[in-house]
Amino acid sequence: MFRMPRAVLAATLLLAAPALADPEAGTPYSPYGAEDFPRNVYWGDLHVHSSWSPDAGGSGNEKLTPDAAFAFARGETVIAHNGQPVRLRRPLDFLLVSDHSEYLGLFPMLEEGFPSLIASETGARLASLLKQGRRARVGGEFAASLGYAEGPLVDREFVSNVWPRVIENAERANRPGRFTAFIGYEWTSMPGGANLHRNVLFRDGAERARQVEPFSSVESPDPEALWAYLADYEAKTGGGAIAIPHNSNLSAGRMFEHSRFDGGPLTRAYAESRTRFEPIVEATQIKGDSETAPFLSPDDEFADFGTWDARGGMGFGPHEEWMYPGEYVRPALGHGLALGEKLGANPFRFGLIGSTDAHTSLATADDEDFWGKFSSNEPYAGRQADPWSALDLPENPGIAIPRELPPGMFTWSLVASGYAGVWARENTRASLFDALKRRETYSTTGPRMTVRFFGGWNYAGEDALAHDVARIGYAGGVPMGGVLGERGETEAPRFLVSVLRDPDGANLDRAQVVKLWVDAEGAVRERIFDVAVSGERTIGEDGRCREPVGITVDVEAATYTNAIGSAELAAVWRDPAFDPARPALYYLRALEIPTPRWTTYDAARFGTERPADAPEVLQQRAYTSPIWYSPAGP
Repeated sequence: MFRMPRAVLAATLLLAAPALADPEAGTPYSPYGAEDFPRNVYWGDLHVHSSWSPDAGGSGNEKLTPDAAFAFARGETVIAHNGQPVRLRRPLDFLLVSDHSEYLGLFPMLEEGFPSLIASETGARLASLLKQGRRARVGGEFAASLGYAEGPLVDREFVSNVWPRVIENAERANRPGRFTAFIGYEWTSMPGGANLHRNVLFRDGAERARQVEPFSSVESPDPEALWAYLADYEAKTGGGAIAIPHNSNLSAGRMFEHSRFDGGPLTRAYAESRTRFEPIVEATQIKGDSETAPFLSPDDEFADFGTWDARGGMGFGPHEEWMYPGEYVRPALGHGLALGEKLGANPFRFGLIGSTDAHTSLATADDEDFWGKFSSNEPYAGRQADPWSALDLPENPGIAIPRELPPGMFTWSLVASGYAGVWARENTRASLFDALKRRETYSTTGPRMTVRFFGGWNYAGEDALAHDVARIGYAGGVPMGGVLGERGETEAPRFLVSVLRDPDGANLDRAQVVKLWVDAEGAVRERIFDVAVSGERTIGEDGRCREPVGITVDVEAATYTNAIGSAELAAVWRDPAFDPARPALYYLRALEIPTPRWTTYDAARFGTERPADAPEVLQQRAYTSPIWYSPAGP
């Protein structure tokens, strides 16, 4: 048998091989080679407290440190305070442990006996309370000091000692490309009990973060002072940082008020600073949903999701009607359009995310596996009827600390919500941060639906059926969080919608576009359009589908099936009432079919009665960041 020498064989094959394609000869074969848009949605929680937060440590979280919080988010098993193992069904992609900056690490420093802390009369008393096992009183004094005390609770020198540890914790947990651990904290301004809290998140690693110390509401409760701190950080380090407002629903009308913190008028400089440093807001979390409320949106049958209307802020004062517009995201977005015309800049041009605000170190937003807000809310029979907060507030006749919770504010009123969906190119601090800055984000109440929302002028109906909606969406317009480009000769904007159900969750009921605009008289208006619905239902001439999707929930067994609804919803929708002379915005809300609420799961598992006022079922949802239109152009 003849055998060709290897050298001759190699030369023969080389000569026989076709010539390499000439890149100058024509269109590249791969349609993806030049693409540069985000193809990945990453899931995370930007608001979790560990045992290093005084209120968390005072409410049962004695041992789950920041390290445990990061481990849990990565999908590792953690032992909860009730001795049971707990693990996420699916790991998260990113996490911010946002312990309060005001007395960061108070419990660890009391336990270590930090000299300047225990040298003071108050510090020594807190250390004594801790040795007596009265952690709830220590946490209560921290909570009371934020909204009612004059001056700091204790000497805060120990925070300088704790901050490097916070940075080190995140550095150990950060695994670029696989899991992102952000560095940051919570700034906890609470004047008179009005929730003005923000989570501060840094784009950077240890080298830059070590050059500053956390700014707290003890230095100033004014958000403008926080933005000035962030501006100084960026100028000093060359890095990036943002603040994320949350629980606007408990701000007593102050989160989105139409004046500055000191009562002065809003200015263009104020609007520009707020837009620069607060590009997103947390629209849903455990202490209630902040998208909208029935009082604000009476024609929206889906407005009443996790609504907390019984209080006028964290101070538990009475809630009054005038507070609503300054508390909820939807009216704030609309009023931002009007303020933009007046000021020349929109102070409320923000995108949306969700997060939990769990003080358990456990980022759980799953109704089937809900571990509460505080460690004292960990699952046990009868937890639903207990007060949601176990803090022991101090007796102090000199200040008006509220003593009782409003009616209905018990553990059952907590909401198993939510998560942040972020469209980014890779799972790194820089890429995720940049996506947050450009508002390419959406909020969910827990499920991980895949949601795309694009706005443009020339999308065609068949684009919704394409196999690669993202390529068409980016090529023809802007994604969620963007501003529509020049109108040209087109009559009205068109929106490309694509929603895929959570692969481990419920089917979809409908996709809706929420439109807000300023009319010719300067009034803010809103209207909801159903743009895609499941089943054989139809959308009427008024843009609404009035037929409910149905329900498959077995309340007693706490189960449901996907016998109704759709796995995917897609559409191209054109605004039928567009006025090119008026500013407007549009965002997408996607709804699942009804599923059991966490209180229903609890009742089935423990064999207990569900509180009469606790809803049996709910419809989980997603809210995207808006897309804006301005008559003046982008």
